[in-house]
Amino acid sequence: MLQMKNSEKTWDVIIVGGSFAGLAAALALGRAIRNVLVIDDSKPCNANTPHAHNLLTHDGKPPFEIKRLAKAELSNYSTVQFLDSKAIKISQSNPHFEVKVESGEIHFAKKIIFATGVTDVMPNIPGFKESWGISVFHCPYCHGYEVRDQKLGVFANGDIGYESVKLISQWSKNLTLFTNGPSSLSKEQTLKLKEKEIKIIETEISSIENNNGYLTEILLKDGKAEPLNALMARVPFVQHSHLPLDLGVELDEMGYIKVDGFNKTNLKGVYATGDSTTMLRSLAAAIASGTLSGAMINKELIGDDF
Repeated sequence: MLQMKNSEKTWDVIIVGGSFAGLAAALALGRAIRNVLVIDDSKPCNANTPHAHNLLTHDGKPPFEIKRLAKAELSNYSTVQFLDSKAIKISQSNPHFEVKVESGEIHFAKKIIFATGVTDVMPNIPGFKESWGISVFHCPYCHGYEVRDQKLGVFANGDIGYESVKLISQWSKNLTLFTNGPSSLSKEQTLKLKEKEIKIIETEISSIENNNGYLTEILLKDGKAEPLNALMARVPFVQHSHLPLDLGVELDEMGYIKVDGFNKTNLKGVYATGDSTTMLRSLAAAIASGTLSGAMINKELIGDDF
C-alpha cells in the first residue's frame, strides 16, 4: 500500500489500526467520499490464527487472506490511503488532531478512530503462546466446531472457569478444567462439575506440549501428563496501544475503551471500535463495529460542516 510523505494536508479522519474494524470504518468513510488515512503497523492479535470462522462467505479462510482482499477492495476508493507505520503520539492541535508516526512524519485530522485492539497477557507456560489462536483459544464460536466431540480443556478458575466449562460443554462432553493452582470454585460449582463427570485438575501446569501450535498434551508439575486436543483459555488483556489513554480516553471497569452506542469516546471527535471496546471478539463483530464507527463519524462531520 501507498507510503505517505509528510504533508500539511488535514484528513477528515485518521484511523489508528488497520485490521478488520479499522478497514470496515475506512470502507464506510471511503464510500462517504471522506479523506481517510489508515495507519497500521501490521501486528494484529490474530496473526497466529490459521483460519477465521463465523464470517459469512469467508468461513475457514486465513485472516491475512481476508485482510488482503479487503485492502484490495479499498484501493478502489481514492480518498482512502494507507501508511505502513506505527503511530507513536497523538495530541489535540485545535481545532484538529496531530498524529506523529515512527518516521517523524506529522499528520493532521479532524477526527480520530482508534481501532487499536487489545493484547492478551499470556501465562509464563512454555508452549502456551506458540499454541495461542491455533489450539489454545478464547472463543468457542470461532474455534469450537473444529474440535467438537474431542478431548478439550479449560484454563481458568473460579466463576470464570465454571462459566467457561459450562459454555464449551456445548461442543464436547469430554472436558477437564485446569485451575493451575488451588481451585476457587464454590462448593456448588464443584459438585455440579463432578455431577457432569468433568475432571478438575488443580496441579500447576508445567508446559503445553504441541506440534506447530497443535496441542498434544499438558504436562503438569507433578510429572503427570494429560492428553488433550485443544484448550479454551481465559487470560487477561491490556489495551494494545497506549495512545488512547495518553490522549485522555476513558476505560471501563473491565479495561475496554468506554464508548456509547455510536462508538463515541468521552473525547469530542474521538471514536473507538473493535476489540478494544468489547469482549465480543470476532471478525464479524469487528467489521460491524467498524462500519458503525465510520457511519457515525461521517454523520458528525456532516453536522460540523452543514
